[in-house]
Amino acid sequence: MKLPTTYIITAIMVAMSWLNAGAQAHYNGKFSIGAHGGVTLSNIAFTPKTKEKMLMGQMFGLQVKYWEERNFGLLAELNFEQGGWKENFEGAPFEFERKLNYLRLPVMTHIFFEKRHLSGFVNLGPEIGYLLSSTKSANFDVNNIDGIPDFPPNRETDQLRLEPSHRFDYGITAGAGIEFIIKRRHRISLEGRYYFGIGNIFPDDRKDTFSASRNSSILIMLGYSFRVK
Repeated sequence: MKLPTTYIITAIMVAMSWLNAGAQAHYNGKFSIGAHGGVTLSNIAFTPKTKEKMLMGQMFGLQVKYWEERNFGLLAELNFEQGGWKENFEGAPFEFERKLNYLRLPVMTHIFFEKRHLSGFVNLGPEIGYLLSSTKSANFDVNNIDGIPDFPPNRETDQLRLEPSHRFDYGITAGAGIEFIIKRRHRISLEGRYYFGIGNIFPDDRKDTFSASRNSSILIMLGYSFRVK
């Protein structure tokens, strides 16, 4: 026997009201602000590949976090981060490094599992960045490599002379860590995070040397946050 449409609609409305009341009874919205700092280990994903190694830099920033559900929230940050790379000369007495200083804004899903005074979490989401400045240092003349008789042969060198042409960067970031809860409102966190850029820092037309030159960074962060609500 088919139920009248009015009964079905009434039943749905009652069920939705019950679920909403249950959600309000079990979940309270929380909001926190905080700050963090740490180190970065960065390189550039070049295509074609070059001989390079990780460059260590620093990062620091501010964060806001909001969560309603028991295991789910949103996290946004505004960070200063140093990226870039070091050339790998494989034992030859040459040194080159380029530092890229970025202002970055990640907006991430925050998934956590909390038990008493300890919380484990995973963060994942998109990130945009703006290049504030670029500096390079070398113990040789990058504009006169042909005049250096003992310079290592058979290696790409255009990246030593090129300047970044794209100031805006964008990509995906993901991390995991633990958080220590102190007197309910204070939290100290330790997190490891990885960022992979989708945009290129150097020109990427067909005539250009590199078809890809993407930021790649590992971040190790220590943070403090205070629950406002």
